[in-house]
Amino acid sequence: GAAAGGRRIAAVVLTVFALVVATVFLVVVLGEWFGLLDGISERLPWWVALPAIVLGGWPVFRSVATSALRGKVISHSLMTVGVIAAVVVGEWVTAAIVVLFMRLGAFSEQFTTERSRLAVRGLEALIPAMATRLSREGAGEELVSVEHLAVDDVVLVRPGERVPVDGTVLSGEASLDQSTLTGESVPVDVTVGAPVFAATIVTSGSVRVTVRAVGGASTYGRVVALAEEAEANRGEVQRLADRFATIYLPVVAVIAGVTYILGRDPLATAAVLVVACSCSFAMATPMAMMASIGAAARRGLLIKGGRHMETLPRATVLLIDKTGTVTTGQMQVRAVLPLDNGGDSAGKELLGLAAAVERYSQHPLGRAILREALDQGLDIPDVTQFRSVHGWGVTATVGGQSVSVSRSDDAGGSAGQAAAGQTILQVTADGELQGHIHIQDTVRPDVIAALERVRAQGITTIELLTGDARAVARDIARTLNIGFRAELTPADKIAIVRQYQAEGRRVIMVGDGVNDAPALVQADVGIAMGVVGSDIAIEAAHVCLLREDWALVPELLEIARRTMRVVRANLFLTGVYNLAGLTLAALGILPPVLAAAAQSIPDIGILANSSRLLRAAPASRGGRLQD
Repeated sequence: GAAAGGRRIAAVVLTVFALVVATVFLVVVLGEWFGLLDGISERLPWWVALPAIVLGGWPVFRSVATSALRGKVISHSLMTVGVIAAVVVGEWVTAAIVVLFMRLGAFSEQFTTERSRLAVRGLEALIPAMATRLSREGAGEELVSVEHLAVDDVVLVRPGERVPVDGTVLSGEASLDQSTLTGESVPVDVTVGAPVFAATIVTSGSVRVTVRAVGGASTYGRVVALAEEAEANRGEVQRLADRFATIYLPVVAVIAGVTYILGRDPLATAAVLVVACSCSFAMATPMAMMASIGAAARRGLLIKGGRHMETLPRATVLLIDKTGTVTTGQMQVRAVLPLDNGGDSAGKELLGLAAAVERYSQHPLGRAILREALDQGLDIPDVTQFRSVHGWGVTATVGGQSVSVSRSDDAGGSAGQAAAGQTILQVTADGELQGHIHIQDTVRPDVIAALERVRAQGITTIELLTGDARAVARDIARTLNIGFRAELTPADKIAIVRQYQAEGRRVIMVGDGVNDAPALVQADVGIAMGVVGSDIAIEAAHVCLLREDWALVPELLEIARRTMRVVRANLFLTGVYNLAGLTLAALGILPPVLAAAAQSIPDIGILANSSRLLRAAPASRGGRLQD
């Protein structure tokens, strides 16, 4: 699938990235530090190196020039000065290495952006391109492009097909999987007069639908538009290196200017620029990010770019989808309550009776009853005259009795359980009520402990966002001790994310369904439960959890915090080293050639410091990552 393809591409990119960096380090360490490349550097014609540097670095140079015209200094500004200074003193290899790291960083950003765009294209693909239109005279049907449908046309949707339009059921009955829009795990039964929506799936039955909206005007079309808007407007997170360069570059410029004014020595001035603007600043962040991303991947965390690593420690809001994210998405029997309280035997008799009727049902509620009966080892009798009634329930003849299982409008003493968000079914035999069965989606067992660890890391607001009914959401939120908002559309979810962002807060969104995709893209960091989540959510998210393990969420935050500590240490050590080099160069003690060679030393320090992230021991369930 798309998810597996995305993981394979990411693995290839990371592997190539690591090999290139390793090769560059061999060149830097063996070449510059030990002087093995001096002869090559001296023999390298300028007319060969200069075009390679200009062409290779052109996109970055253009970005630096554009930022400069807007009065902004970015980390690439620092490296561009280093390239220019290296060229001035004839250090073509050094200039080429700086350009290489600039290009690798730009490629990483481009890769991440393209994956988000792929997610949007995947959303669009869920709306069928063709539809079966019925003639107005009722004489036949024809397969036409959805684009050619008009309001009040009638289309036929068969079992297993996606609904191509928003509309109203004209005739027929069906069960619809609407998880693409609502995230609801239970199919919705529809009959004449009920609304249906584009991109939902007919799991059983068939319907004739009167067209009300097509394409971009449909509810799902608006979801796609929201995802496109979020992808286009999510903005760039300012890198830590950019902020560092904003302060550091003017300092370097002043020192270089003072050096030239006082000594009138172009070589000393060039040495100041070369030693201060080494590629170590370009490497300080990406080396740590690469090491951390590689270590995270081994733990089942696929992080799509280092900038998300910088954002995670600053997040204070965690928004969570329900179905498939904090719940398993699998319905389970929570209680079996026979009308005459005959104890355990009466409960088993009621469950076995209901399971017999549900044996041939494809509804998730019916499968839950059958699964519970089989788990208890009950003997399930054969049935005849099985019939499924859309929007009501199922009925069959069991041992000469007409037995039905249907939704209960009046649960009697079970009303308290209904308020807790459980679905209640009633079982009747020959028209006589036999009892009730309570069914509910189940909360993942590892969520509560994971949320406690998340709170300990500075997340002050945690909310459950769901398209489910308020009673269901309230019960689950109470279990998790978090806030909740229920009966939400995808547009509502993305609006909530934007509301928090407008308050200046960083937002993490965890989800697994197509209905979450716009919110995942809009969030500062979107996290997808990758194993059971849809391919669309995986592509839209910035981080994918390759296992259904909620412990990975706080672990992700821990990895990000540790990574940013290493990045800050890299920048600090590089800054201190370069300031010492600046002093020596300004005093004329460090000539340009040695200044260029000295750039290798902080590179080695950055490699050693960043490599600690590769050696991190796996986190325990309740503790922090170990250094």
